[in-house]
Amino acid sequence: MLPLKGLKVLDLSRVLAGPYASQILGDLGAEVLKVEEKSHGDETRSWGPPFFEGQSSYYLAANRNKKSIALDFKNADDLKVALDLADDADILIENFKFESLKKFGLDYECLATRNPRLIYCSITGFGHSGPRAHEPGYDVLIQALGGLMSITGPDAESPTKVGVAVTDLATGLYAVIGILAALKEREQSGKGQHIDIALFDTQVSLLANIGMNFLTSKEIPQPIGNRHPSIVPYGSYRTKDQPLMLTIGNDKQFEHFCIAAGKAWHQDGRFRTNENRVLNRASLETEIQRHLETKNRNDWLEIFRGKGFPFGPIQNLKELSNDPQLKARDLFTTMNDGKTPCIRSPLRFSRTPIRDYKTPPSLGENSKDRFTS
Repeated sequence: MLPLKGLKVLDLSRVLAGPYASQILGDLGAEVLKVEEKSHGDETRSWGPPFFEGQSSYYLAANRNKKSIALDFKNADDLKVALDLADDADILIENFKFESLKKFGLDYECLATRNPRLIYCSITGFGHSGPRAHEPGYDVLIQALGGLMSITGPDAESPTKVGVAVTDLATGLYAVIGILAALKEREQSGKGQHIDIALFDTQVSLLANIGMNFLTSKEIPQPIGNRHPSIVPYGSYRTKDQPLMLTIGNDKQFEHFCIAAGKAWHQDGRFRTNENRVLNRASLETEIQRHLETKNRNDWLEIFRGKGFPFGPIQNLKELSNDPQLKARDLFTTMNDGKTPCIRSPLRFSRTPIRDYKTPPSLGENSKDRFTS
């Protein structure tokens, strides 16, 4: 039995943050009914190419282990179906614009009077308060507004988004955390509650140590490419042919690196401690860079292997697909049909392993279905 078996999730969300959250709940055994607009369904169904047997790869990434019900809330019969499902649900996830569900009686205040145990999770760009509450927000916009692009990229003149919709994905993870916490609290109180999650709030929280650096020093952080503001050496370095990554996290690892590289930098007072290495970053990195350019990347990888510090190549996805660690963990797999590609859940349970990866449903495939448990 999977950890969340028996829980009923009504998923009114689309695109990525909400569907990613409900997919995690589905992976964990919850019964997820995805409600989609009759006319076109989740927008990501058409976000391609690429497509795999008629389904967009984007849609496949966030909608496994669900059923699809197609409804039009403006239709009285369809709206009744949605309300009845909400009455029977443990969890509702939605990412409509703030207050737009109120006219259908599908907002938290209305549904909580019908189903007091309902845990209702709203995902919006800016949350349910503040001057921007009514504005829509997509991931890349939030990366820009939330400070992430200002600290990402080669320099201050080239603000850069992260290569995947990291704010959407982290918001989905926060949604799952909030839902699970509310479920635990419901065991004591017997009551559900509203969870208000904003992409903007999530992005600000993800600033983590960089945000704290600003709060404590008032200095505006600048993008430094693949380098780390507080650790040296930590980043990508050129070799004779291809770059490699060094991530030296402490002084002992630095010593191991220096010995393996055949250099005595760890005996130089300017570089002996991480604090001094940060203060003398330019000098040390110039020396490291010059030395690494004397050999090919694979030569260095062989020299460094097993020497007690973290390093590695910068892999593209084809190289990643052949990585022995990825293969050992079976991270690129297929869904239950044996052919649809799938990225396995990173959650590994000793007694209740995740084994089912049901293919995402076609639009309205389960419109006659209701919750079964």
